[in-house]
Amino acid sequence: MVTTPQPTKVIYPDCDGNPMSDNTRQFRWIVVIKENLEILFDEDPNVFVAGDLLWYPEEGNNKLRQAPDVMVAIGRPKGDRGSYKQWEEGNIPPQVVFEILSPGNRLKEMAKKQKFYEQYGVEEYYVFDPDRLDFHGWIRSQAGSMEVIEQPENFTSPRLGIRFELQEEQFTIYRPDGEKFLTPTELSKIAEQQRQEAEQQRQRAESAEARLRELEARLRELEGVGEAFRRNRLPEG
Repeated sequence: MVTTPQPTKVIYPDCDGNPMSDNTRQFRWIVVIKENLEILFDEDPNVFVAGDLLWYPEEGNNKLRQAPDVMVAIGRPKGDRGSYKQWEEGNIPPQVVFEILSPGNRLKEMAKKQKFYEQYGVEEYYVFDPDRLDFHGWIRSQAGSMEVIEQPENFTSPRLGIRFELQEEQFTIYRPDGEKFLTPTELSKIAEQQRQEAEQQRQRAESAEARLRELEARLRELEGVGEAFRRNRLPEG
């Protein structure tokens, strides 16, 4: 009896052994972009944002993969994943990816990533070097190829609606409403300030309400005194 060999199950690792970042500046920018995009699309259940998540574009090939510093998959539900297996995601590739450079990045490595992103369906690809303050971008043309964005230092992402600005040695990303992307610390301070302002407003409202009750009680008291005075002034018989 001949036994038919069973196909070997392909394992897709959740980690490639590479560090997420090489220094604090690179890590900070990864966190800022990823977390602000999470906040921006918080109310849209079908926008998935991830940082340093392995993306496997083809089933059966666990060597074909990339882990963008930040990626956005529009049309995919939020939720935890060990990796992004495209065939399990409606065959939808991440449309937007970001890479934050560090001194350890090599030209050959970045060229390989760009080729991968172009081949497997990325529509917008942005690269920021925080050490040199260099920002570059590529966008997929109608012909299907990735073309260089001529003026990325003042460019609005068609997919995300966010605007990039590079001027006076400062790189800034703006939300569609014009607010800046902020660090978690800055966001926390703003949240605390808003909490304190809300608490002050609550206390003022409670104080005003207490004063109103006091005035109403005083008014009733005066009305009672006036009524008693009128009764005493009425002639007898």
